[in-house]
Amino acid sequence: MTLLAIDVGNTNTVLGLFEGDELIRSWRIKTDARSTADEMELVFRGLLAGQPAVSGIAVCSTVPAVLREMRTMLDHYHSDIPTVIVEPGTKTGVSVITDNPKEVGTDRIVNTIAAFHLYGGPSIVVDFGTSTNLDVVSGRGEFLGGALAPGIEISLDALAQRAAQLRKVELARPRSAIGKNTVEALQSGALYGFAGQVDGLVRRISDELGGVSAVIATGGLAPIVVPESETITHHDPDLTLVGLRLVFEKNVD
Repeated sequence: MTLLAIDVGNTNTVLGLFEGDELIRSWRIKTDARSTADEMELVFRGLLAGQPAVSGIAVCSTVPAVLREMRTMLDHYHSDIPTVIVEPGTKTGVSVITDNPKEVGTDRIVNTIAAFHLYGGPSIVVDFGTSTNLDVVSGRGEFLGGALAPGIEISLDALAQRAAQLRKVELARPRSAIGKNTVEALQSGALYGFAGQVDGLVRRISDELGGVSAVIATGGLAPIVVPESETITHHDPDLTLVGLRLVFEKNVD
């Protein structure tokens, strides 16, 4: 089985190609909510050129407009391939212990599946994307809820737009926490500030759970923050793709 896993986020779309359990190739492209089904097919066909023929597809999306066009693309171009789209009603094996389970993003459910499969529970997934999501996994693999915060890039963009003398800067490690110029001051506030935010939330959540077995970072901005965090124990950039593979296996014999 060669599975194409597609994780559509608000900023980026990540694709992974699995041969059995092994991820053999992955790509990260920007998400464009205006893309048509035909444009998506052209992009995917270009990426997959020279790769093994796809025999299964698994998708999760947090962008309704993209998901609509992706359904059309799959119907038109890949109707002969078994496909699983993660949505309410899809068999995942995860109990969602929240006030309104249907409002929980499918990417958070998929991350829960992968985290429990790989690291056990209770555990916390910290997904650094457009927003910073903390997903809490119980000792039985349930999704318990979590915390949502503005993402790092969104915060920097907002600050540059609202403060006349500030500008957007490269998100990089400054020479020290005490910024000696505007750029370094912004970098310090963003990098160390968000690392501290995550550490504070992780500690509070861990105290409520009575401890956790793992804190797993994923998402496009994770490599920047992970070295500065005191509580993150694992960095797994492919966590959502692994979760999509596991969901596919639960739904396709």
